[in-house]
Amino acid sequence: MFSKTVLLFATSCLVAQITWAQIDRQKALFVIVDGISADVIEKIAKPNLDAIAKEGGYARAYVGGQKGTYSQTPTISAVGYNSLLTGTWVNKHNVWDNSIKAPNYHYWTIFRLFETQYPHKKTAVFSTWLDNRTKLVGEGLAATGHLRLDYSFDGFELDTINFPHDAEREYIHKIDEKVVNEAAAYIRQEGPDLSWVYLEYTDDMGHKYGDSEQFHRAIRIMDDQIGRLWKAVKERQKTFGEDWQVFITTDHGRSADMGKNHGGQSDRERSTWIVTNAKALNPYFRKALPGVVDIMPTMARHLNVSIPKEQAFEIDGIPLTGKLSITDPTARKEAGKIALTWKAADPEGAVKIWLTTTNQFEEGGRDLYLLMDEVPARAEKTVIDVAKLPAGFYKIVLEGRYNNLGRWIVE
Repeated sequence: MFSKTVLLFATSCLVAQITWAQIDRQKALFVIVDGISADVIEKIAKPNLDAIAKEGGYARAYVGGQKGTYSQTPTISAVGYNSLLTGTWVNKHNVWDNSIKAPNYHYWTIFRLFETQYPHKKTAVFSTWLDNRTKLVGEGLAATGHLRLDYSFDGFELDTINFPHDAEREYIHKIDEKVVNEAAAYIRQEGPDLSWVYLEYTDDMGHKYGDSEQFHRAIRIMDDQIGRLWKAVKERQKTFGEDWQVFITTDHGRSADMGKNHGGQSDRERSTWIVTNAKALNPYFRKALPGVVDIMPTMARHLNVSIPKEQAFEIDGIPLTGKLSITDPTARKEAGKIALTWKAADPEGAVKIWLTTTNQFEEGGRDLYLLMDEVPARAEKTVIDVAKLPAGFYKIVLEGRYNNLGRWIVE
């Protein structure tokens, strides 16, 4: 029978102790370049992305959640952005398409976590699309606690005077150029602590021309733009001794036929990539298949962001740097019992198995977790008895020393 121990939430810092001087030097920049599948980025010359990867690494990655399960996530732009921002799949963040009708702001973005802990630090967004800030990050909304960023440079797609909309979508290229140049200048001059750059033109060329020279040209243009950002970061590092963690990724792949579409669950639509200069990349990044949801907790670890345990238990991603306890969870229910498995990244220590049969968190409430078991991490499996618990829904968290893993069972 399960333990009567229950989980009382408290703020939990999941990173190592470091000095305030170090914290002040730590910066994070993430860039989303739209709609480039892994097979394409790997065959295009990209000297600037390669230079960044040389300092850290390159990995194939994925979007789309767990295929065929409760977390299956459309391979659509805003959906992918929000999976990165919140570290969760669509069953939690609730952004199902580019209309962004009803984001669930109970799943905090990296910006909200960072601004809450470090209100004196600088955050910035540079974007071709206004909705990234106003709807996804949710700046100024009551639902996000009236979150305010320190600087924003976006919304130019609404300026049809300076950027008249043409059928070839060259106006988007011009906006991307303006966004990148401003971002590079701001990074060089102000050194924001957490910033997001979003570029759209590659996806526009993919939609219009599919797998084509026009699409490949757009990727080469993007690489040149990344070079400007990288140059600004390198100048900050050299001049001020700052510790910058940079991530460049994409939000979805492309359809398997001609590459003009996306949104489904084909391997190519789910197949993405990550380029980073991050130090201490772990075996999960280098040998497994990381997800877009893993970038958020990685940046949180680098920025020394303390994540409240009630939030940490909801995050689907795990850090791509530093130590991990466990990876690759599975959960299967049969005959009143749930069989759990995982892979032990660190064989030392124990894994606590928490379970709740409610999902009050998604409405702003709290779930009462029961401690069902505690087993050595090296065991890599356990079975818990749920015969006396309400049937229908189980939210399970495997808590290791260095990271958590979550799975749902929806009957």
